[in-house]
Amino acid sequence: MSDYLRLRQICLAAPRLAPVIDDLQAIFKVAVCYRDPNVAHYGLENALIPIGTGFLEVVAPFRDDTAAGRFIARTRGHGGYMAIFQANDPRRRQAAAEALGVRTAHVIERDTYQNAQLHPRDCRAAFIEFGHSAGGDDRMGTWWPAGPDWQSFIRTEDTHRMLGIEIQSPDREGLAAHWSRIVETPLTRMGTDPALVFEDGTICFVEGRTECLSAIRVEVSDPAATLDRAVACGCRVEDDSFHLGGVYFRVLKQNPTLET
Repeated sequence: MSDYLRLRQICLAAPRLAPVIDDLQAIFKVAVCYRDPNVAHYGLENALIPIGTGFLEVVAPFRDDTAAGRFIARTRGHGGYMAIFQANDPRRRQAAAEALGVRTAHVIERDTYQNAQLHPRDCRAAFIEFGHSAGGDDRMGTWWPAGPDWQSFIRTEDTHRMLGIEIQSPDREGLAAHWSRIVETPLTRMGTDPALVFEDGTICFVEGRTECLSAIRVEVSDPAATLDRAVACGCRVEDDSFHLGGVYFRVLKQNPTLET
């Protein structure tokens, strides 16, 4: 099998799960496909929503002293927690990251799923995770974190797909080069910003005072109607974006042009 890497899932951390998940479903007209009971072991509850064939996950702590709770406290509400990549060989990518000095924070080793979460202090801005589901190399195939029947929950009438994420930093060029080395993907540019391009999404590195996963770009049929629903849910709207779950959601009709 040829080597591949997909930006498959974005995870947000929120103080409470229900209000964020309820608003996301109402604004984007999408549906939760899975709630993983196994995350209770870590003091968390979660929900996953398919956005096209990608996934948006929200996790929330239900007890004190959880990694997600510490993240929320440390970032003072910045919710962008993880960028999760689907890869054909997570162990090779884990070893390559460790050779760069990036520690592994957690691994899963099952017959049906392998993953490696890299330490956020070494990645900077957010966790980077590599995962592989047996039988999931096709985009409509299995994706273990999303449950056994995620395909039946896809709703694309109003919201088509995730276009990618923005990561902000006062050192955007340095952080972009660092992530480029970790995920073994060459840098390009989106306007004046450095960017990493994958078959299903783009990571754009933008200027900002703090270092965090700051925004998610989503392709929708009608941006104005989407923003109206965000206002109805009580979200703050600015230009083409609304703020929810500690990040901005930029709603667009198509992906911004990349420079080649």
